[in-house]
Amino acid sequence: MKKIINTTKAPAPIGPYNQAVLSGNTLYTSGQIALNPETMELVLDDIKTETKQVMENMKAVLEAADMTFDNVIKTSIFISDMNNFAQINEVYGSYFNEDTAPARETVEVANLPKFVNVEISMIAAL
Repeated sequence: MKKIINTTKAPAPIGPYNQAVLSGNTLYTSGQIALNPETMELVLDDIKTETKQVMENMKAVLEAADMTFDNVIKTSIFISDMNNFAQINEVYGSYFNEDTAPARETVEVANLPKFVNVEISMIAAL
């Protein structure tokens, strides 16, 4: 059985998908980009601000599933320029306890939706 997770505190889906799906005790999130959920405008001031918006969007999705970043077991980070990795990692890391941080992959890609610089998805479990 799956439960669809959606919240107005994160950007509304802009296609045939949901913000997250809970299957049993496992939450699978869709990728989040730096859309402000209130205005649906991109937040692209700088890479740190962009990453913070992505993580805040993800936080809202996790909260809608009654979870926190402590529940995250795996993340996927897609970035358009590996030269931004250190700054993205600094912001991303501030949301996790380093001793219990999730598994992660970071991949440089040619393009991302709306030509943003970073997109992050997560898997979390109760």
